[in-house]
Amino acid sequence: MPLHALGDEHLDHDLATIRIKDLRLRTHIGIKDEEIQNRQDVVINAVIRYRADKAVAFNHIEEALNYRTITKQVIAHVEDNRFLLLERMTREVLDLIMSFDQVLAAQVEIDKPHALRFADSVSITLSDSREARRGS
Repeated sequence: MPLHALGDEHLDHDLATIRIKDLRLRTHIGIKDEEIQNRQDVVINAVIRYRADKAVAFNHIEEALNYRTITKQVIAHVEDNRFLLLERMTREVLDLIMSFDQVLAAQVEIDKPHALRFADSVSITLSDSREARRGS
């Protein structure tokens, strides 16, 4: 694949992208009585960017962003809480990921399968970055 096809963000060779794909969980999400009473499926996808130069150089887990730790915390948070809105759940998962100091930027998309008739799912996507926080 030619380098120009990757985009400018890939020119910094120390930046790593972690993708958590199709994390399937069950939680209480929604405002209808049935949704409040019964757990529903959600599908979480996250893209996390961090500086990986030390992980690459030293080949030690202590120098890497531990995606297993992040995923365990996301699972616990989503499964142990109740949410009225998909937007709120997405923001809380994004905030949890951004709470790790090594994370420079993240994007979270959460799908609620079968939320609409004739649609596979409905999703909300939110993003955050350290740069966006400094500029606020």
